[in-house]
Amino acid sequence: MVKQIALFMLFAVLVQGNLTGQKGGESTYNFLGLTSSARVAALGGKNVAIMDDDINLVFHNPSLLTPGMNMDLNLNYVNYFAGVNFGYASYAFTLEKAGNFAAGIHHINYGQFDRTNEYGVAEGTFRASEYAINLVYSRSFLNPSLNFGVNLKPIFSSLEQYTSFGLALDVGGTYHNVNTNTTVGLVFKNMGVQLTSYTGTREKLPFEIQAGISQRLAHAPFRFGATFQNLERWDLTYVKKEEDLFNTPADQNQRSRLDIFGDKLMRHMVFGMEFLPGKNFHIDVGYNYKRRKEMKMNVRPGLVGLSMGFGFRISKFHFAYGRSAYHIAGGTNHFSLTTSLSGFYRKKKGE
Repeated sequence: MVKQIALFMLFAVLVQGNLTGQKGGESTYNFLGLTSSARVAALGGKNVAIMDDDINLVFHNPSLLTPGMNMDLNLNYVNYFAGVNFGYASYAFTLEKAGNFAAGIHHINYGQFDRTNEYGVAEGTFRASEYAINLVYSRSFLNPSLNFGVNLKPIFSSLEQYTSFGLALDVGGTYHNVNTNTTVGLVFKNMGVQLTSYTGTREKLPFEIQAGISQRLAHAPFRFGATFQNLERWDLTYVKKEEDLFNTPADQNQRSRLDIFGDKLMRHMVFGMEFLPGKNFHIDVGYNYKRRKEMKMNVRPGLVGLSMGFGFRISKFHFAYGRSAYHIAGGTNHFSLTTSLSGFYRKKKGE
C-alpha cells in the first residue's frame, strides 16, 4: 500500500512540473474555487482529506464520495460580498458493484447591474450569473482503504450579453486508515478547456493541485488537518507595483532567505481543527495564511484569515454554519443543510 501511494504522489509531482500555476486575474470561471460548504469554510476554506461520510466534502475531492452517502442530499448557501450570492446542491447514490455516484449544481449570482452608454445615460439593467454541473463517480481501487474519484463539470457563464461554455474535470485520490484514523488526499482540480469564449479569445481555467492530511486522535475528541493548496506553483506572493517603487534593495535584503522561504511555504498551507464531542455536534476552527497576507490591513489586521463554525444534528437533518474573515470590512456567512432520504424511506416503509 505504501508503494502504491508513493507512485501516486510521484505521478502528481511529474504532472506538476509540466503545468503552470494560475493566480487571480489569469483565468476564467474563478467561481469554481469558491467554498460553499459551511464546514469547509470554517476549516479555512479548503479541505481534501476528511473521510466521514459528509456529502459536502465531495465538492472538494470526488474520491471522498463513499457508500455511506447513499441517498444523501445537501443544500448550501453563501451570503457573499456586495450582493453576490452563491451555493451548491447535490445528491448521492450507490449502485452495488458499479460504484458511487453524485450529481450537483454550483451556482453564483452576481446580482443586478445598471446598463449605461458611453455618455453615462441609463439604458436599463442586466444580471450576471454562472453555473457548473457536477457529475461525480468514485470507487475503491485495489484496497478498501484507497479510493479514487472523478468530477466532470460542464460550465455555463452569462455576463450581460456575453456567454461562454466550458468543461472541467477534477481527479482525486484518498487513502484512509481506519486503524489510525488517518486520511491523506490528493486532487487535481479544474483540468479542462473553455469551449466557447466571451469575445473570441479563449482563457485558461483555474487549474489547481491540492493535497491534505487529517488525523483524528484516538483518545480525545479532536481532529487536526492541513491542506496544501496551489501545489502547481511555488511562488504565490503578490506585491503591488506601487510598493516596488518605495522598496529599496536595502529594505528587501532585511528579510533573510529563511524568512522568504517560510512565507512562500506558508502561503500553500491551510490549517483546520475540529472538536467532535459526539456524532451530533462539532465545532470547527481554521486558519488560511495566504488569505491573511493578501487581505489584511497592516494598521488593523483583525481576524483576517481566521474562520470558525459549528454543526449539529436535529432528527434527520444536519445543520452547519461557517464564518470566514476576509477583510476588516467583513466576512462571509456559510449555511449548509444535509439529510438522508433513506431515513424517510425506511420510516414510510415500516408504517
